[in-house]
This record gives sequence, C-alpha cells and structure tokens, in this order.
Amino acid sequence: MRAQPVLVYDGDCGFCTTSVLFAERRVRPDCTIVAWQFADLDALGTDAERARHEVLWVTPTGRVYGGSRAVAKALLSAGRWWAPLGALLTLPPISWLAHGIYRAIATNRHRLPGGTPTCAVTPDARVRPGG
Repeated sequence: MRAQPVLVYDGDCGFCTTSVLFAERRVRPDCTIVAWQFADLDALGTDAERARHEVLWVTPTGRVYGGSRAVAKALLSAGRWWAPLGALLTLPPISWLAHGIYRAIATNRHRLPGGTPTCAVTPDARVRPGG
C-alpha cells in the first residue's frame, strides 16, 4: 500500500501539464503527481486507456477516481480554502455540473491555451462515466 494518493495526468498534453504545474504551485495537493506515461499503471490499478481519457486520483488503498471526482479529491487533500471547493464538487447537483464541465474541457483540451493536437482525446480512448 502506498503512503499517499497519486494524481495521474497526461504528460503529453500541454494543457494538462500547465494545469498540474498550477496545482503544484498554488493548490499544493497532498499527493504524488505523475504523468501516466511514467507511472506504473498496473500497480495503480488502472490502464493507459483510462489515463488518456481523464486525470486520475488513486488512493493509498487503490481506489481510482477519475475526471471531476479526481479534481475534487485533489482539492480536498490540499486543505485551506481549497478543501471547501473540493467538497462542493462532490455534492449533487454541483457534482453533475462539474462532471459535464470536466468532460467538455477534456474533450476540447487540444483547443485550449497550451493544448496541442497530441492533447486530443480520440473517441476510442473514451471510457464509461462514473470511474
């Protein structure tokens, strides 16, 4: 079992990398942050298909949260004024809205500042909701 959670992101995506750098500097979640391309995904209980699709939060016990739920977990772990925002993102109907916004951003991340064509999530890389 790991000592702390792991935040897994797409290291090939400029938008994702910029977002993680912001989180490291400003939010400071209590976790290990690693690009999925350098992570032992099997040991984390996930795979490249899912990691290409969404940011992942893997708890020390191996539970995997994806997308807006992973963002909420990272914010909760940061404490201070970030934790209430993370808690808010877990409550319906805010969580439903957060999921929709996250999916829209993830689907269009190649069009956002810092995004490149390698950031595009292809339809075959999409996974089922609720992960």
